[in-house]
Amino acid sequence: MNEVGPAPASAVVLFRSLGDPARLAIVMRLAEGEARVVDLTRGLGLAQSTVSKHLACLRDCRLVDFRTEGRQSFYSLTHPELIDLLRSAENLLARTGEAVALCPVYGDPAREIAS
Repeated sequence: MNEVGPAPASAVVLFRSLGDPARLAIVMRLAEGEARVVDLTRGLGLAQSTVSKHLACLRDCRLVDFRTEGRQSFYSLTHPELIDLLRSAENLLARTGEAVALCPVYGDPAREIAS
């Protein structure tokens, strides 16, 4: 049997950065194209302070960057391969069915009750 070593610290940090629902929603929206903070707040139903906080985190991780045009900032993904990672995750989730959602450690306990 092959032993699996510990996950690289950078991979752990990457998945943590995507593990917050608001940050993941922002990344998924930016996968569609660049957006301003106001576009993200309206489209995702999040407060401006929440969007700004999460964009700062994603910028610190260098997953998101921005360009300015006049007084407006337009945010976009810095690495298009992040979209491939998200698509791979969606495919994996489709193959596992409800197993991940019902995971006793990380799943949503409310879903198990509702099922």
